[in-house]
Amino acid sequence: MLKDAIDLSGLRRVLVIKLRHHGDVLLTSPVFSVLKNHAPHLEVDALVYRDTADMLSLHPAIAEVHTVDRNWKKQGLLRQVSAEARLLSRLWRRHYDLIIHLTEHNRGAWLTRVLGVKHSVARKIPARGRFWRKSFSHFHPMPRGNPRHMVEVNLDALRRIGVYPNESERELTLVPGDAVATEMKRRLAQAGVAEQGFIHIHPASRWLFKCWPTGQMTALIRSLQNQGHRIVVTAAPDDAELKMVREILAPLEQGVVDLSGQLSLKQLAALSAMAQLFVGMDSAPMHIAAAMKTPVVVLFGPSGEKEWGPWQVPQRVLVSSHTCRPCGYDGCGGGKISECLGAISVERVLDAVAELLRQP
Repeated sequence: MLKDAIDLSGLRRVLVIKLRHHGDVLLTSPVFSVLKNHAPHLEVDALVYRDTADMLSLHPAIAEVHTVDRNWKKQGLLRQVSAEARLLSRLWRRHYDLIIHLTEHNRGAWLTRVLGVKHSVARKIPARGRFWRKSFSHFHPMPRGNPRHMVEVNLDALRRIGVYPNESERELTLVPGDAVATEMKRRLAQAGVAEQGFIHIHPASRWLFKCWPTGQMTALIRSLQNQGHRIVVTAAPDDAELKMVREILAPLEQGVVDLSGQLSLKQLAALSAMAQLFVGMDSAPMHIAAAMKTPVVVLFGPSGEKEWGPWQVPQRVLVSSHTCRPCGYDGCGGGKISECLGAISVERVLDAVAELLRQP
């Protein structure tokens, strides 16, 4: 038995901190569900970056979502200090009994000290000094050897304090909201696309070295259209991503519904939920599709599918046979182009799509 387990029955409020990117934040969603399931009386809050808040807002297990705006640093020292003070005041008034810190960000260590939280758990990071080691009451080890999916790594923080998740509690949770779902149905109807009558393709990633060559994506879409599939394409409102989509779609005839740069995170989730299938890269939209239980075909290159693959959803994960992958580099030799992705043929992706569409 775990000798230093934390008795949740004696706690009132918990703060879960995940200051990372969109997909990382979504992969923490089971942590909130498990806490609430095991201790329904708890109020569980989240602290995330403001631009990622929609990944967790409306989550039924979360009481409040607090945010840090990355733009505070650009607003001058006085405004930044003022904004930080307001956040700290809000957190102080919540009187947390437990902090679960899910990254190596130093803010979590500072908050456990400043807020005077009795119980706290974070990653064990041997390279960190005394300040980190003395900031938390509990530490969970990071996996050694075989990679571990990040959902399970996040849940390890709960296992370390004596909370053991059941298999049924580990699902991703993302709630678009009824109004957003209704709006997406209207937009699809205007485009002449039926629910469950299209394939959702998100060809880009915020890291372009994780993307398939544009020519191969064009060939894939053309082949799918020739097979009679309707295609809806999305991308973030980022200049590089929008340029990539223009290059992909330019050689094609009419028929693709292009929603690139037009959707919020909640709208993207609602769209994915209505699709027959999602095709994309290792990216936040891939995790969003998995959270919406939409079957996923995903291409992995320099990043690791064991840690970041689609979670608990029908899937086909396509990788090359390169012995050097997953390397984690920004393209081969740091050249921004990942040859392992280019080695994945259009025919393999088409076969993967067909296999998933045949599943009942």
